Amino acid sequence: MKKSKKTPRVDCLGMGIIPLDFLVTVPFLPEPGGKVDASALCIQGGGPIPNTMVGLSRLGMKTAIIAVVGDDIAGKFSVDELKKDNVEYRYVITKKKTDSATAYGFIEEGSGRRTIALYRKIYIHPRDLQLSRYPIPRILHLDGRDLDATLKLARWGKRVGATVTFDIGSVRNDVTPVLPYIDHLVAADAFALPYTKKKKIRNALVCLSKICPGTIVITCGIEGATALEHGKYFHHPAYKVKSVDTTGAGDAFHVGYLYGLLKNEPIATRLQLGAAVAALKCTKPGARGGMPTRYQLRTFLKKEPEMYA
Repeated sequence: MKKSKKTPRVDCLGMGIIPLDFLVTVPFLPEPGGKVDASALCIQGGGPIPNTMVGLSRLGMKTAIIAVVGDDIAGKFSVDELKKDNVEYRYVITKKKTDSATAYGFIEEGSGRRTIALYRKIYIHPRDLQLSRYPIPRILHLDGRDLDATLKLARWGKRVGATVTFDIGSVRNDVTPVLPYIDHLVAADAFALPYTKKKKIRNALVCLSKICPGTIVITCGIEGATALEHGKYFHHPAYKVKSVDTTGAGDAFHVGYLYGLLKNEPIATRLQLGAAVAALKCTKPGARGGMPTRYQLRTFLKKEPEMYA
């Protein structure tokens, strides 16, 4: 990991969307036009980057978040959730007369599968960023939703000596311009395969490595995660658990992976930690409900849990 000339004041600084999640548990995912009775409701802060900051905080890391909310109940709720998990929230921007982002999801009982709809009309622009205010992080973690702001922050991260990491779960906006600045790219197969127009994970890794100079990891749900680092391939299977809700499993993988990165662990251990945190997250509803403490993570791994083949 690169060292900054200045003493880092946070382990990880993240920037990304921060929706408030409304999740209902249903016996089955309804067909279009269908109806179903929900058995449970979970209202919780969400967003890939905020979820990762919360997860790292629970593992004892010092984290901070750059995000934007509206001056409404959803925005206040999302910030209060960050406070509860000791995530530094002073860099959250509040925009007046603007709705905060919200997400609405169905979680299927038994399988834990989920379907999510995001409503967002609020954005971070480059002019919103006040670089002189931000702490120098060991890791700068980004999601690329607001690309111009992401590029500005990624360039700043490289200047101050931070390790720049990137989370992307699906093909949305074109994030190609930011990839050359990324030291660790962790992408879901739902992004990597269609983006590269490849059918095999290793081929997608090679294709991405021509754009992104750093370590590249592709996650594939219960099929585990495969990485390409310094010309070598690494793989770790997913752990078997009783899945309650898969919402935020990818975010949880980032938590374990970045925790290993902060601990200067080798790639094999980073993949193992990512798989373990993702598995534990899936045992409880909501993106953050199952995020473990250090003790819970150590206990899980000591049991040598079963893995998918």
